[in-house]
Amino acid sequence: MNKKPSRILTFKCKKCQKPVKVFLQAVSACSHIQPYQGICDCGEVMRYATGQKEAVESYMTSPDDNWSHHH
Repeated sequence: MNKKPSRILTFKCKKCQKPVKVFLQAVSACSHIQPYQGICDCGEVMRYATGQKEAVESYMTSPDDNWSHHH
């Protein structure tokens, strides 16, 4: 059975410690990575991803919102 990833996750902001909801991004249609992103009330952008190690590292270290996973 194929388990679908959660569409919304909650993390603590690194700056202000408030809970931040991150939403599953539609940029990745492949099974290698499920990227999440959200913005805290304080303006801090939060990112998270699950999946293939290299793809996750690439996403987490990308400087902008234009990241996409290439095969």
